Amino acid sequence: MAQRRTALTTRALTGASVAVLMAGAALLPGAGSATAAPASAAATPAAVRAASAAALVARLGDRAAGSYYDAAAHRFVVNITDRSVADQVRGTGAEPRTVRYSTAQLRGVLGTLTQRARIAGTAWSIDPRQDKVVVTVDPTVTGAKRTLLNTVVGALGDKVVVRRAASAFKPLIADGDAIWGSGVRCSLGFNVTVNGAPYFLTAGHCGNASSTWSDSQGGGEVGQTVDSQFPGTDYALVQYDDASSDHSSVVDLYDGSSQQITHAADAYVGESVQRSGSTSGLHGGTVTGLDATVNYQEGSVSGLIDTSVCAEPGDSGGALFDGDAAIGLTSGGSGDCTSGGETFFQPVPAALNAEGATLP
Repeated sequence: MAQRRTALTTRALTGASVAVLMAGAALLPGAGSATAAPASAAATPAAVRAASAAALVARLGDRAAGSYYDAAAHRFVVNITDRSVADQVRGTGAEPRTVRYSTAQLRGVLGTLTQRARIAGTAWSIDPRQDKVVVTVDPTVTGAKRTLLNTVVGALGDKVVVRRAASAFKPLIADGDAIWGSGVRCSLGFNVTVNGAPYFLTAGHCGNASSTWSDSQGGGEVGQTVDSQFPGTDYALVQYDDASSDHSSVVDLYDGSSQQITHAADAYVGESVQRSGSTSGLHGGTVTGLDATVNYQEGSVSGLIDTSVCAEPGDSGGALFDGDAAIGLTSGGSGDCTSGGETFFQPVPAALNAEGATLP
């Protein structure tokens, strides 16, 4: 059940003063001395093209089937089911690609899976590059559960492709250092402002796990969780105890520098992104699907960003970003940063809108 509670998180305490936590910071000595890289408040050309392609897909309705960035060709591709709209696509600077299934048809597949196959250990999202719904199955799905999944997927035909995850899907919470709750460890996502007061975003399953947070193991409280949403979605809002905290919006790059964050943006398939987390540091990858559903043992979460980025326990809540744009909050996934993995992220724009928050 989603919970609304008072809990935590912030930056590091120094003497009697509070220094706000850097997004994704490991909270190690010297973390506050990182030098922020310059940032531009303007959206990148790629982000502008992505938004243009998404808007066109929305206008075309059943005549389109999503869009994505083709990194090899350095261009955006818009899938179409009606060749007569190809010139409209070219007019936006994107490349038209004729496919079999429309967005509406693939969303219908998502609806069927949600109704008939919401099984812990499974996940799914639309991959416009394949014009299919990708269903991922972890090793815990066996016996009658796997038989049920096979039956549902089999009836959906070639609209679905199934792949196996190497390890179980799980929220990436842990015990250890970084931002500490009651026996758990997570990562700070992004500092935000609500009605002029300093807060930050982290994962909802982290907010559910603890009502108070510290910047060190056994340390004093630095913030309180005022809203925690999980399952269903996966974000929590934490208010800093010190209302005068200077909560700058930067992400730790774990090399002595940081990336300034100036705005939030929607992800797009094919986008190159980076994730910062307190366990594994900085890692990159690609957005592979949108509006993803992952069925954890703890419950289902929908509307997520699916990626090839790795993550490990304790990275939960950490920042997903593209340059100076805040993209997502680490939810959970499968694998690790040694062998690779798949990680899902709560979109930041949705969390900001739900909480009435803005980036500093």
